[in-house]
Amino acid sequence: MGLNKTKVGKVIRVSGEKTVSVVVETRRPHPLYQKVVRYSKKYLVHCVDETIAVGDNVVITDCRPISKRKRWRFVSRKVDGAMS
Repeated sequence: MGLNKTKVGKVIRVSGEKTVSVVVETRRPHPLYQKVVRYSKKYLVHCVDETIAVGDNVVITDCRPISKRKRWRFVSRKVDGAMS
C-alpha cells in the first residue's frame, strides 16, 4: 500500500452537513515560456467537523470514493502565524 496524498487548500464553500469545497493552488512554470503560473483546482472534501468555516486553511488527504465526486477527506486545520 502506498502513502496517501495530502494537499493544503482554502475552504471556499460549505455545502451540506459533511461536505466542503476546497481550492488548492499550485505554482509551476509554463511549459513553453517558463514563467511561473498559478494553477488552481477545486476538490469536494468529506468533513465531519462542524466548525469549519469559509476561509479556513485545511489539510486534506485522499481516501476511498465517498460519492460521485468526493474522494478527499479532511485531516486538520492549518494554522499559519499563530501567536502563542
